[in-house]
Amino acid sequence: MKPLSEQLSDLSVRAKKAEEAIAATRSETRDRIVARRDEFRASAAAAADRVDQDLKGAGATLEEQWKALKDKVAADLNRLKTNISERQVERSVHRLADRATRKENEACVAIDFALASIEDAKLAVLDAVIAKREADDARTGGGAQ
Repeated sequence: MKPLSEQLSDLSVRAKKAEEAIAATRSETRDRIVARRDEFRASAAAAADRVDQDLKGAGATLEEQWKALKDKVAADLNRLKTNISERQVERSVHRLADRATRKENEACVAIDFALASIEDAKLAVLDAVIAKREADDARTGGGAQ
């Protein structure tokens, strides 16, 4: 597993590349945009598979993740209500190390989900560009490029 700083850097680089790829479609032919869309679809599928593997690797389904999140919020609210002596028990080195590992795993899954979302967004934008080109062609009576 890559460190979180590297994953966030990767997220930033991929978002910038997505922006540049979408900007490039302004001057591309319809066939090239369709080909790019197919590349993005494959990339989005691979990213979604990575998220799925991360979730399976963590031993949790999306439903379990949602339940865990709700439980975490409830636990956080309860924790805020606890007294100082109860908090000191929670601060044992072992528990803090386990919590840190869990938080890092949650962050990894969130970053992978963000990466998959970027891939999905690129695909959606190209679908929109193609649909607009087709609508414009239909309006003007022109053919596809």
